[in-house]
Amino acid sequence: MTIRKSFKIVLWALSVVATVFLGLVILAAWQYHMAMRDHEASKASGLAASPPPEVGFDLISEWRPSGIIGSIAGLISPPVQSGGAFNPPSAVLSRIEPSDQADFNTESYDSITDNPFVRVAAEPLATFSVDVDTASYANVRRFITDGQRPPKDAVRIEEMINYFAYDYPKVSGAHPISVLAEVASAPWQPKHRLVRIGIKARDVDLSSQASNLVFLIDVSGSMDDPVKLPLLKSAMKLLIDSLTTKDHVAIVVYAGSEGLALPSTSGDQKAVLINAVQTLSPGGSTNGAAGIQLAYEIAVAQFIKGGINRVVLATDGDFNVGITNEGDLVRLIEEKAKSGVFLSVLGFGTGNIKDATLEKLADRGNGNYAYIDTLNEARKVLVEEIGGTLATVAKDVKIQVEFNPEEVRAYRLIGYENRILRHEDFNNDLKDAGDMGAGHVVTALLELVPANIEFSAPTIDPLKYQSSTRVVHGALKGEILNVKIRYKSPDGDTSELLEHPVVDGNRTFDTATDDFRFASAVASFGMILRDSPHKADSTLQKVREIAEKSRGPDRGGYRDQFIRLIEKSQSLHTEQ
Repeated sequence: MTIRKSFKIVLWALSVVATVFLGLVILAAWQYHMAMRDHEASKASGLAASPPPEVGFDLISEWRPSGIIGSIAGLISPPVQSGGAFNPPSAVLSRIEPSDQADFNTESYDSITDNPFVRVAAEPLATFSVDVDTASYANVRRFITDGQRPPKDAVRIEEMINYFAYDYPKVSGAHPISVLAEVASAPWQPKHRLVRIGIKARDVDLSSQASNLVFLIDVSGSMDDPVKLPLLKSAMKLLIDSLTTKDHVAIVVYAGSEGLALPSTSGDQKAVLINAVQTLSPGGSTNGAAGIQLAYEIAVAQFIKGGINRVVLATDGDFNVGITNEGDLVRLIEEKAKSGVFLSVLGFGTGNIKDATLEKLADRGNGNYAYIDTLNEARKVLVEEIGGTLATVAKDVKIQVEFNPEEVRAYRLIGYENRILRHEDFNNDLKDAGDMGAGHVVTALLELVPANIEFSAPTIDPLKYQSSTRVVHGALKGEILNVKIRYKSPDGDTSELLEHPVVDGNRTFDTATDDFRFASAVASFGMILRDSPHKADSTLQKVREIAEKSRGPDRGGYRDQFIRLIEKSQSLHTEQ
């Protein structure tokens, strides 16, 4: 053998060793990255985190004896089980177990800071938009049912209260909504007064209305989960069962790109509709903006004047291709809402639900947001409450409450933190607000500090250039506040005004109606879950007792379900 040939063999051997060594380095680096990801995810989720991995080949120690030569030998002759089958390292197995994927939580919620008490002398008005969303309650229920305390920012108290039906009088007269109010002592702070403002929307016979629906369905890879696309399919079948010849449905899907899965089809073609739903399968990234564009184009092309025109977006909200920035997505929806097509958003799934984004899209799209965690919830949203979900009867509904300083020293609005409006926005018809569907009820609770009760809170210095607000005496005696509501018709641009003065009859909490007491129990439960600074002496046991005594007629069993949720929370020691 010549020296040159021997030299070539040595070089070849060295290149093989170098290649193997480089592969080991890359493998070790990849495993270190994945191990660090799991470590950080476990810390973020509040679970017990394993120690952070160390850099080096010890990460693949299950493959071979220690040392680089051992690593190479382990790759050449990997360990086997007693039966002789290849036994892959547990570090690799942990990367592909579905249960581990669920531990990597990327759910996102907007930060919420509880509304503070406000002195009436300094700020006599509270102005906010209505909120008919119910997503927060269903999402909170999912966490507690799974044995976890929900994140504080996932708890939106107004959505929890508005999840339940209340016995408000049917709407009559020229206006599509009516207003009522009730006052009693606050259960968590008996010296304070609690005001319940209730708004009821007119019921609509959907059999007399034609509908143009476009389902915009996320079929990206992130929807490949039993509680996502498969549950969505089952939910759609429930809706399809209730469709008739006056209804038309189109299906747009989006993943890496958008596509028309089904052109607008009559509701009596149930076999065609169900077959289109059955063939949906997940895969790819999520280009939600492209799907939104196509869905609205189809809805506008099929627009039914005087009918129901709506895009129904079903997704986990994990947009990662195309327009992904939340602000740009919201602006896109705002622009599309000008078409007269309304939006409903159905959120699905766990682990990566983008709650903050979905809520904003529904809000800006003249619509509502529901979270679907079970088939029963799908039935509630898409069958039992289909009128409220699809048929808008009043849009841009705003509430402005003026407090009488002779009767009220301070107040706070319970919930609605992300629905607060500037006072001048109340009379501004260009300012968007929440919309109410057929049969919807909206409940707002305000906690008041009576004028004769001492109240300690930071104050502002006296004004230099103007005096304090002038109080009108006499005529307002006994009135604690005045409620004003503005709304527009679904196709209108000019708002109508309703007013409702409220007098305090000095009722105790125990003599209040069942609906008043049950709504206060839900609010108190939300304050406990949020660890609100205003929860006072609220406890889960007190909340449970109030809810049990005020259950009243329980259509659908939802109030009984709430009581079981409190019991589950007690067993999880969620109270601090």
